[in-house]
Amino acid sequence: MEYIVPFWNNTHLLLLFLLLVQFASCQRWDGVAVTRPDYLALRAIQNDLIDFNGILRSWSWNDNGNGTCSGQWAGIKCVNGQVIVIQLPWKGLGGIISDKIGHLQALRKISLHDNLLSGKFPSSLGLLSNLRGIYLFNNRLSGSIPPSIGICLMLQSLDVSNNLLTGIIPSALANSTRLYRLNFSHNQISGNIPNQLGRLSGLRILDLSNNLINGSFPPTLFNLSSLVSLNLETNRLHNLIPNEFHRLQNLSVLNLKNNQFSGAIPATIGNISRINQIDLSHNNFTEQIPVSLSGLANLTSFNVSYNHLSGSVPPRLSKKFNSSSFVGNPLLCGYISSTPCPSPPQPPVILPSPSRHHHRKLIIILVAIGILIVTLVVLCWIVCCCLMRKRGANKGKTSSRAVESGDIGEMGGKLVHFEGPFAFTADDLLCATAEIMGKSTYGTAYKATLEDGNEVAVKRLREKTTKGQKEFENEAAALGKIRHPNLLALRAYYLGPKGEKLLVFDYMPKGSLASFLHGRGPETPIEWGTRMNIAIGVARGVNYLHTEENIIHGNLTSSNILLDEQTNAHIADIGLSRLTTAAANTNVIATAGTMGYQAPELSKLKNANTKTDVYSFGVILLELLTGKSPGEPTNGMDLPQWVASIVKEEWTHEVFDLELTRAVNTIGDQLLNTLKLALHCVDPSPSVRPQLQQVVHQLEEIKHDLIVDDGTKSPPPINQ
Repeated sequence: MEYIVPFWNNTHLLLLFLLLVQFASCQRWDGVAVTRPDYLALRAIQNDLIDFNGILRSWSWNDNGNGTCSGQWAGIKCVNGQVIVIQLPWKGLGGIISDKIGHLQALRKISLHDNLLSGKFPSSLGLLSNLRGIYLFNNRLSGSIPPSIGICLMLQSLDVSNNLLTGIIPSALANSTRLYRLNFSHNQISGNIPNQLGRLSGLRILDLSNNLINGSFPPTLFNLSSLVSLNLETNRLHNLIPNEFHRLQNLSVLNLKNNQFSGAIPATIGNISRINQIDLSHNNFTEQIPVSLSGLANLTSFNVSYNHLSGSVPPRLSKKFNSSSFVGNPLLCGYISSTPCPSPPQPPVILPSPSRHHHRKLIIILVAIGILIVTLVVLCWIVCCCLMRKRGANKGKTSSRAVESGDIGEMGGKLVHFEGPFAFTADDLLCATAEIMGKSTYGTAYKATLEDGNEVAVKRLREKTTKGQKEFENEAAALGKIRHPNLLALRAYYLGPKGEKLLVFDYMPKGSLASFLHGRGPETPIEWGTRMNIAIGVARGVNYLHTEENIIHGNLTSSNILLDEQTNAHIADIGLSRLTTAAANTNVIATAGTMGYQAPELSKLKNANTKTDVYSFGVILLELLTGKSPGEPTNGMDLPQWVASIVKEEWTHEVFDLELTRAVNTIGDQLLNTLKLALHCVDPSPSVRPQLQQVVHQLEEIKHDLIVDDGTKSPPPINQ
């Protein structure tokens, strides 16, 4: 026997296994039965799982796998009798992932995220040459990431975030050159960032945040020209950062927060025109903030607080961002609430000689008189222009009128501007022609066309519902600083002499999502990609409100989601509850309830919170999927109840908008996964609903899921 055991080494066992696979694959497939090796592997996988909720009852062993590929087995998808997808997220599954999963040779995707799985990351996944997606985040996996994962040359997405993983990042990952998403965040991974990762030329998302990673910033990361998001927050990285950020021209998000980086902030960050989020806070950066950062037109989030920076904050940055972006730098000046910057030295004052004193005094008097005359002429011209335009508007435009001319009747009041694409005076605003766009509990919205042709949206608030002037101005000033690509920016506000209050926003030419979805004809279909982009935009906007601004929207409806020329979503009515009385806000919540967007608990709580916003977002997601308006009950049920009633145990295509079902062969999985997420958001129990940050994560995963039946789909373009 001692000679027989060595004979059956790993090589011979592997050959035997391949022969068995070949034999099984040569058998005629009837469209339902699974191959014998896959059948045995699934049995081993089930034996190692703890099925707390009975999700795997559909995995029947009585028929020897004859129904495995029929679509009746939960989470299993096959092609030609071989398992290509295991997809069981949010099922409450415990236990471990069996190493026998490596026997599923055709497996393309494993999605077991948001469960209770423990044990080690299965090293046998590296044996799967067809594997493209690994989604194991939000579990309790431990141990290290095996180097064998680098054998998966087809791998495109690897997300094991929010586990208990230790060890180092395997440099062998560089062999998976098709990777576009790599997320190891919220683990206990240590060691350096391997230089070899610089070979992943297609990598778009790299998230190593909240680990124990140390060492320096690898210069090879600048080879990742496709990178869109780089997050190294909360690690132990240190030393200087190479000044080569100009090579990352597609970067949108840069987060190096809470490390030990030192030296100057790289000025070449200012050369990345697409970047919109920069967080360098809680480091050891010194010297001045580079002036080049002022030229970043798309920048919506910026934080360099708690470093050792000095000098003056560039004026454009100090106007665009509040003090929380700069605090914790004792030698930094020139921003709101900071120590004033020292004045530059003034040239010595030369006193006039006595002989020229009277001559100079006469010149000053004449100049003052000239300035006064010019001022009076300009004022008269402004008043005359406005009067003439009012007459012209009244004569030639029966459907238009000055926004406030009928209520104010005189020039005056106070106009406060925030950062925006163009400027205008109070007179420009009050003399603009306007069209009513709609009315809400907060007030009336107008489309106002200024004399120079620029268009803005103006909301006139109901006077009896707003707070007092001082409190109103303080809150409006805070709201005017909020900037995010998916939030409708407050550009200015106007306080009239008789108590009128106007808010000025960007004008969105495509109107609201409600009219976009429900007010169109059958000849203008809306593709799934457009709907998904809108959903992701709304989720990102609300998540930003919750996490960065500590604001609850409280009135999230499809009528408050506005669309620009490119059909990008912009959320309106942000923070208006801070400008109005408690009684007015109660009316707003009641109105949202009649429209079908209100979370069930709000009828008792009366106060909106993050989970009620999640519920409203879930309704909007169902609205995008079904094409139905939440305000129109179906069979006596609201939209979430109706969808849940026909979904039951098995997902069905009956809930989807007819336009979407025509493309179900290519987007079917995305529709089903989005539907699951939407129902998760509208769960009657607030504690079960996810946070918006998780929702954003899931939607992005669904959008960028490249697993298709033929496995030929390529990564999305950088500018998608």
